[in-house]
Amino acid sequence: MDTIASLQQLGFTEYEARAYVALVQAGELNGYELAKKTGIPRANIYAVAGKLLDRGAILRTEREGAQRYSAIPVQQLLDSLDARHQRSLQAAHTALQRQQGPHTPAPVFDLRGKELLTRARHLIDACQHTLMVALQPAEAAALASPLASAAQRGVQVTTLCLQACPQPCGGCQGDIHCLSLVPPDATRWVLVVADHASALVGQTDAQAAQGLSTTQEVVIQLAEAFIRQTLTLAALGQALAPQLTQLQSQPALHRLDPLFPDGGVPAFLRGLVATPR
Repeated sequence: MDTIASLQQLGFTEYEARAYVALVQAGELNGYELAKKTGIPRANIYAVAGKLLDRGAILRTEREGAQRYSAIPVQQLLDSLDARHQRSLQAAHTALQRQQGPHTPAPVFDLRGKELLTRARHLIDACQHTLMVALQPAEAAALASPLASAAQRGVQVTTLCLQACPQPCGGCQGDIHCLSLVPPDATRWVLVVADHASALVGQTDAQAAQGLSTTQEVVIQLAEAFIRQTLTLAALGQALAPQLTQLQSQPALHRLDPLFPDGGVPAFLRGLVATPR
């Protein structure tokens, strides 16, 4: 994301963002110079400057009968925006808490198309403590930025790469484990469990993306168990698969092998190769 787009994400209009960046670069400009440098029509430049003054993003001085503008320091602006957004979030939190009705069962939301990754980003952005994800390179690339931000703010991120890429793709973040669990067709999976409190389960292919998001405990437990138990089995498989036939009784193997028709339990465990990065 470029500088102008970043400021727009923070609530600036395009003209406001262009004017502020120009003043950061130039130091001090009058209205004519600012319009010329930014390409903003001269008829609009003073209204744009007025908005920036109201925001506290720039300062105005009078010199030789002309108004001149300068940007406040970048860090000062960012600190001010951060404090303002924190106040707004706290006010919204207080107001919304008052609107909550009586407790109702947690709903399950259907997700289709772009909604799937949009919801995944929201869960990751809101996560405070622990995050468990299972995905493949395309979804890892799409979620790399929010995952990296979560790790940077201290969230414990565990990533199960379902494709066992021979080389890091750059998308996976945190404590990374690679297992070859890609479905036999072209379908891709994505699972997100945030703070043991919210879960997203979805799949995508060349035609569509669909899935669900919920706070229902049973779905959260199942999604988290898939990731945890797969990693545990992989670790056990690495250590025990060669001796498993001798360690397990024949009745036990006879009961378990039908669950894994392609070579039974030993072959299944040998196929799970966890590689932390």
